[in-house]
Amino acid sequence: MPTKLNVWSPIAAAALALGLFSIPPSLNAVSAQEQPARNLTVTGQGTVGIPTTLTEVRLGVEVQGKTAQEVQQEVARRSQAVVELLRSRNVEKLQTTGIQLNPVYRSNDNAAPTIIGYAASNIVSFRLSTDRAGTLLDEAVNAGATRIDGVNFIAPDEAMETARQQAIRAATQDALTQADTVLSALNFTRREIVKIQVNSAMPYPQTMYAMRDSAPNFSTPVMGGEQEISATVTLDISY
Repeated sequence: MPTKLNVWSPIAAAALALGLFSIPPSLNAVSAQEQPARNLTVTGQGTVGIPTTLTEVRLGVEVQGKTAQEVQQEVARRSQAVVELLRSRNVEKLQTTGIQLNPVYRSNDNAAPTIIGYAASNIVSFRLSTDRAGTLLDEAVNAGATRIDGVNFIAPDEAMETARQQAIRAATQDALTQADTVLSALNFTRREIVKIQVNSAMPYPQTMYAMRDSAPNFSTPVMGGEQEISATVTLDISY
């Protein structure tokens, strides 16, 4: 039987020399392992104070009498006088906010309550500059108003919007400062912001007081305060 010779051809030798027939390395060795995402989340706060130069007022007329027609006519008469005064003083956003007519009962020990009269009211709201509010409140009472349900101090809409933007800027800078402080302490470098969340809140008006069925014997002092506009900004930052 003839002997089989194992002969290397020149092509096979060259291929082996170039590593074409070598065993490929594992996938873990070929590709570098991906670094996990590293994010830092920080929340900054910003607050801006602005003066309240406007006053919102809710006032009106309340009358009691024996018949519904009687009290309704009296409320209409007094309310008309109050509204004419307010219009002559060029108040802003004058509107009716409540009209009521209700029976007044007297409780009986051994019987059902009986109607002894009626109560009616007409409430309006309006806005004016705070430096005029005290004088106008006195004039409204003199014109026939018998109740003041509330006095709120607010800033103009334009001023509140400007303050809101300033508060957002301050909150953003606060968040970036916090992030840089933390990363610097850990010898890391801030890279890019991957997520932003903004929250801002308009303040509630400041309420002064409520008064019913009483008239001041002197000029009513009305002094506004300051409103605070706040905002928070949350940043997710890669490093």
